[in-house]
Amino acid sequence: MSMTETIDLTSPSLYINRELSLLEFQRRVLEEALDESKPLLERIKFLAIFGSNMDEFFMVRVSGIRKMVEARIMEISPDGMIPPDQLAAIRKLALELLNEAQRCYQKKLLSRLDKAGIHIIDYKKLNKAQKERADTYFKEVVYPVLTPLALDPGHPFPHISNLSLNLAIVIRDKKGNEKFARLKVPDTLPRLLPIKRSSGGVRKDGTIPHQHYFVWLEQVIAANLDDLFPGMEVTSAHPFRIVRDADIEIQELEADDLLETMQQNIRKRRFGSVVQVAVYESMPGNIRELLVDNLEVSRNDVYVLESPLGLSGLWQLYSSVERHDLKDTPYKPRLPKALRYMAEANIFDAIRNENILLHHPYDSFDPVVDFLAAAARDPQVLAIKQTLYRVGTNAPVVEALLEAAERGKQVAVLVELKARFDEESNIGWARALEEVGVHVVYGLVGLKTHCKVTMVVRQEGEGIRRYLHLATGNYNANTSRVYEDFGIFTCDESMGADATDLFNYLTGYSTKQEYRKLLVAPVSLRKKLEKLILREIEHAGQGRKARLIFKVNSLVDPHMIQLLYQASQAGVQVDLLVRGMCCLRPGIKGVSENIRVISIVGRYLEHSRLFYFHNDGAEEIYLGSADLMPRNLNHRVEVVFPVENKNQIHYLRQHVLDAYLKDNMRARILQPDGTYIRLVPETGKDIVDVQEKFMS
Repeated sequence: MSMTETIDLTSPSLYINRELSLLEFQRRVLEEALDESKPLLERIKFLAIFGSNMDEFFMVRVSGIRKMVEARIMEISPDGMIPPDQLAAIRKLALELLNEAQRCYQKKLLSRLDKAGIHIIDYKKLNKAQKERADTYFKEVVYPVLTPLALDPGHPFPHISNLSLNLAIVIRDKKGNEKFARLKVPDTLPRLLPIKRSSGGVRKDGTIPHQHYFVWLEQVIAANLDDLFPGMEVTSAHPFRIVRDADIEIQELEADDLLETMQQNIRKRRFGSVVQVAVYESMPGNIRELLVDNLEVSRNDVYVLESPLGLSGLWQLYSSVERHDLKDTPYKPRLPKALRYMAEANIFDAIRNENILLHHPYDSFDPVVDFLAAAARDPQVLAIKQTLYRVGTNAPVVEALLEAAERGKQVAVLVELKARFDEESNIGWARALEEVGVHVVYGLVGLKTHCKVTMVVRQEGEGIRRYLHLATGNYNANTSRVYEDFGIFTCDESMGADATDLFNYLTGYSTKQEYRKLLVAPVSLRKKLEKLILREIEHAGQGRKARLIFKVNSLVDPHMIQLLYQASQAGVQVDLLVRGMCCLRPGIKGVSENIRVISIVGRYLEHSRLFYFHNDGAEEIYLGSADLMPRNLNHRVEVVFPVENKNQIHYLRQHVLDAYLKDNMRARILQPDGTYIRLVPETGKDIVDVQEKFMS
């Protein structure tokens, strides 16, 4: 029996736990905050991103596993862990990361901020004038907003909303009886209270920097509690912060009106069950017990952390302090050559001339908005159809669609209301579009629509021509500046016909199973990707050079991992650029020694998905919206599309992928044990920072 036949590719020892892999990604984000070569406020930004990511991890992933434990579902994950074991392992690693992040803020960043003229001062250390300023702000602005809630037999424990920071307050009445109250720190006010901005001392170079002074809002409130409880003695106040389950489950089949259901669910999310209570070491045991009992959590859900609770609050520092010397140099995206010297109205001529490839954020997102604006105004355009997943709040893309409808075009839009944490913004846009007569569809039952497709139908001569924009990222002008993504403009007839079939599938009752060129999940994508990987295995089996390069956000799907193991066993060289979760173990003898996994974390969020097949020299590249996860391949509408222009295939392979594979500044290499090692440029070797390279 040969070696490949004796290895069971479903063995748990060949898989990394997905939750722990996701936490390892958060570690890589935290490393960016620890990176001393980064500008100071960029490090603060990464600490805030880490905080937001960890909140989301608890709201979605931890809450999901907890539900399984509560329902006694002992499902074994591919790596062999049952839910209670996963919760224990998550707690250990999450606590380690959260403590390291707090230490980074306290020990590494606070003193540097101070030196740079940005002072975050504890209330107790404010001077007399600063205290007066803070107390005046409390009386005039904060006090009217506060609602202290008592806890006694007549006042049940108050309901506490998700991600809220609170004070647990102990008060004593005149008879010496202790009472408990809870006070929410209002999230409508800045968490860091600016208490003075003045010109500082003169620098050596003669410039005078501005000095910024801040104090934490919860400390100002805690110092002024006597105003809230007149006639009582406030004996102590202890901050705590809670994170709730926010993974909405939609009973779609019963939901006659998905819009209504989503609005109810958003309200529910604020009050899902509690999955984390963060407190300081100084909180006494009896108050911790009180929170555990009343919030209905276990002691393992209590996380004892250093200050500040809720690192995401540091976003305010990054966005409000105007210090360009402490941030990355702003980057101005370029226009691709094909669109550089062209009026908006001529974009259709340019697309007829050739397929146009965009690589954001290095290429501007403006052409996408211009494409829609031109379609809205062009008298020959008959219809516009588009899928919207996350468009954000300020949405020029939606403005163009509204204008098109007002000008009498047929406009059909699929708005995905189940885009997690973007539901409220999407509901708002859906309502606005409906009001001007746009046909709005809310996705398919049981499936999230995640594909990024726009089709413009234009009358040309006797017939019509379909112009497409296909992309790996969302139609969000704001995130397009910080997310790395690809997009293509084309008027290819087969892809246009496929897009028509796709929109019929999304808005009507089409059950089409065969597409000409597009790979569509859940219909044909998995099958086609498997076929392309097997073709590469066959090339290797015939002694031909075989190579796969995949760039994705996540690699979790067990069947895809097994196929990649088979490819490695057959001698195919496999390079995987996986930004986040990766459950495949590279470098295992007899299984995956031909597989290398690289994660790039840097200034921009790597977001594009690219699939490269060497195909015995007749190279093929596909781009798309789908990660290699069961949910993307089985439970979402995804579109992966071919790059057909030979020059563009060459450019993506030789310039783009090659740069990623040579990066020695942003790259981390996954080890067989699930840890990552950051690459350091070897002496005498060229430094390759892939994001810097694309910017220059």
